[in-house]
Amino acid sequence: MTATVTPTIETERLTLRQARIEDFEIHNEFYSSERSHFVGGPRDRLENWFTFLALPGHWVVRGYGYWMVDERSSGRLIGAVGIIKHDGWPAPELGWQLFSGQGNGYAYEAATAARNWSATQGIKELISLISPDNARSISLAQRLGASKVGEGDSPFGPIAVWLHPKVGT
Repeated sequence: MTATVTPTIETERLTLRQARIEDFEIHNEFYSSERSHFVGGPRDRLENWFTFLALPGHWVVRGYGYWMVDERSSGRLIGAVGIIKHDGWPAPELGWQLFSGQGNGYAYEAATAARNWSATQGIKELISLISPDNARSISLAQRLGASKVGEGDSPFGPIAVWLHPKVGT
């Protein structure tokens, strides 16, 4: 399964779309800030450039990946959501980062859309790897119906493994 173009998904309030070069500055601003500490940051501009380039690369290699998330009413880039599976991971991960717009249900709406899309692609199992200190992401995982099934370590520190319910089966 490979895709060279990220499919576009529209929800009631959001557009999930392929990364564009003009998204990099917002991506860099988030990953350079302390707000990114649960996802490996803060990092320097060059490291952020490499992770930005990995967004479309994951689609090419795996056939799935991250979408950039725009607020439909304003067209403003507010975050990223998607499915990734890095080398050595036990299953594809459903992940999310909001650059702005927290508290509006955007992460739930985007993650639900990504999870539903994954079911149409035959992805049978999704996990989320979440820091035990990340209360917002734990709350979102629970709202999505995920259950904590394990713990471990990551390059970013301790993590909990959350298993999402199967969709569309």
